[in-house]
Amino acid sequence: MISSSMGVRAAALDAANPLRHCRERFLLPEGVTYLDGNSLGALPAAVPNAIQDAVVRQWGSGLIGSWFAEDAAWWGLPQRLGDHIGTLLGTGEGQTVVGDSTSVQIFNTLTAAARLRPDRDLLLTDAGHFPTDAYLADSVGEMLGLEVRRVAPEQLREALEKDGARTAVVAFPAVDFATGERWDIPGLTKAAHEAGALVVWDLCHAAGALELALDAWNVDFAVGCTYKYLSGGPGAPAFAYAARRHHETMRQPLTGWTGHADPFAMRAAYEGAEGIGRARIGTPTVLSMLALEAAIGAFDGVNMAILRAQSLSLTGFFIECCDELLDGLGFEIITPRTPDRRGSQVTLRHPDAATLVPAAAERGVIGDKREPDLLRYGFNALYNTHADALRAVETLVDLVKR
Repeated sequence: MISSSMGVRAAALDAANPLRHCRERFLLPEGVTYLDGNSLGALPAAVPNAIQDAVVRQWGSGLIGSWFAEDAAWWGLPQRLGDHIGTLLGTGEGQTVVGDSTSVQIFNTLTAAARLRPDRDLLLTDAGHFPTDAYLADSVGEMLGLEVRRVAPEQLREALEKDGARTAVVAFPAVDFATGERWDIPGLTKAAHEAGALVVWDLCHAAGALELALDAWNVDFAVGCTYKYLSGGPGAPAFAYAARRHHETMRQPLTGWTGHADPFAMRAAYEGAEGIGRARIGTPTVLSMLALEAAIGAFDGVNMAILRAQSLSLTGFFIECCDELLDGLGFEIITPRTPDRRGSQVTLRHPDAATLVPAAAERGVIGDKREPDLLRYGFNALYNTHADALRAVETLVDLVKR
């Protein structure tokens, strides 16, 4: 133990953690410290049995009847899961749907939002957005004849003061994927609305990690993946949120058959279903959705305010460990130290990041890297501990000093 005092403090913090029982809801490999839940969440314990039941009973025995059987009800999965996830987003029922990939949902939602402002020709998006978001914003801009302008979130208000009358859509992440910096969802949403624009939030690094209140914040649209903090599994389907006030007027470019008002009538012309049902696109990916449904059960009984407090405790303690143990070793913390300004990850900069991350993984400490020099550590308060945070930092010390 490099720092016995930090070890004692980690143990005390973990003993006082009101969510410590939630760790039993996950199947974590013995001896592994997993701090990459911001890329792929750990396996929830309920998922293997759910998948076995889905394959053996629902598919194997129920066959096609499982689409509508009471003990399977595959057809209702997109909205059923949407409502469940909606409780973590701070939304009322009937405003969230699950299905298709994050990229598909971003494209559909961005286009739907822009079409609600046909007299405007500017789309403002984050200069540091995740590549998929950036690529899709360009595609939507080209398709609809919009200028796409990249601005940093802290410069959004200035951009709106200058060109608010032209702005149709503002598209930003709730949390920066590289730095872990958290942006002001209610404040920036209000600024966009004051200019007459609509907002599409990317919640990939926020859903399941932050306390959210989309309805109260008057958010228009949001999209997010389910395989990070929600632990839905690799390739798990994404969700899309559309505020109820937009349901009857939003027009999406991908009008799949399951979003039709009468999908089994096989009519020649598209007519959108009522409510959030029109945001459905393709046939539900049943096995992935059933895995996700089991995974979300890990949040049962969890107060998101408490989860957020524990997340801040974990990331704050990790930063303290870095300050004490990594001083003078070439590391820089680029995630904001102010609690309200960070999500549930801490990012370090070091010139040897590309070799340090895999070397740490060989020792059982799994984080991830972003080229050229970033080390990212994502903390899920349902299963990570303060001891995990300390072990990760001690491993970096040992690797750099060896």
